[in-house]
Amino acid sequence: MSDVLEVDRLIDDPESRVIVCCGSGGVGKTTTAAALALRAAERGRQTVVLTIDPARRLAQALGLRELGNHPKQVRVEGFEPKGELWAMMLDMRRTFDDMVRVHAGPERAEQLLQNPFYQTISTSFSGTQEYMAMEKLGQLAATDEWDLIVVDTPPSRSALDFLDAPTRLSSALDGRMIRLLTGPAKAGGWGLRKVVNAGFSMFAKAVSTIIGGQLLTDASAFMQAFDSMFGGFRERARKTSELLRSGGTSFLVVAAPEPDALREASYFVERLSEESMPLAGLVANRTHPVLAPLSSAEAIAAAEQLAKGEASAPLAEAVLRLHADRVALADRETRLLARFTRAHPEVPLVRVPALPSDVHDLEGLRDIGTRLATQS
Repeated sequence: MSDVLEVDRLIDDPESRVIVCCGSGGVGKTTTAAALALRAAERGRQTVVLTIDPARRLAQALGLRELGNHPKQVRVEGFEPKGELWAMMLDMRRTFDDMVRVHAGPERAEQLLQNPFYQTISTSFSGTQEYMAMEKLGQLAATDEWDLIVVDTPPSRSALDFLDAPTRLSSALDGRMIRLLTGPAKAGGWGLRKVVNAGFSMFAKAVSTIIGGQLLTDASAFMQAFDSMFGGFRERARKTSELLRSGGTSFLVVAAPEPDALREASYFVERLSEESMPLAGLVANRTHPVLAPLSSAEAIAAAEQLAKGEASAPLAEAVLRLHADRVALADRETRLLARFTRAHPEVPLVRVPALPSDVHDLEGLRDIGTRLATQS
């Protein structure tokens, strides 16, 4: 049987510097990350939470009008944490732009930022959002302004995209077909014909967001300008990958008690183990514990007895039937989680009961944090 995940022990540990919340889409990663950050701040940590979710509800829950690409301190009347709470939302394009400005000189940076090919890959290249999330994590860690960074990973088809992003994006930009784009600028018209004859027209067609005869010229100019900063690009990816494997980083896998989400969580746990990345445990989110010591069969029997009785009690009957449904749901969730723990007995687990409504303020996030820290 898996141990209980001790959330307070994790966030109180001064050696704990980065907590990464990951898992499949729609399981509550963003809310979990925000609740962890809030609880850590109230327990004395200088905390920043990096969210990827563009929904305004999180900003509103934190008492902010909006979240930007740079951390903003949460200051709300009545909120007086022992530490500090800061929050930000990843702006993928602005993060890429900032990275270009850091690694290229002013003139070359301007050339890159205005280049149509760059404007396309900075917003739609596969893996860009995941890479920029890691880039922003690296920036936050480098400042030493916070002693705890909580990261909400991007919603993607596979939660593993976050781990693969630096290698995938770096390999793509350093690949043979992309590097051929430097040919036209180096060899004039002959280079251009060579690229086209090499089959690049098929690649150009695939990049459907750029149209017209300027495609190869723009792409070639981009690669020429990008060439000088490519080493720094890869170096930062390497450093962030090292950060994710360091002793101060912990991964929390968030999953709903559903077959698909737990299957994805199981896959992620195995991948983290293969990559030697530190896994803190599994958050089983939105569970439905039984609230009364009454079995499903007993509840149904009592409901049927009320239905047959002379004194009508429709409300009591309905409550009993709802309870029976709740017991059945809780039993199903328990079986699914038991299957996960049998496969991964070494992974600590905490169940977080579902709230009756969506989180819309600090009190709601605080409630989630309390549930995270209190095993029911």
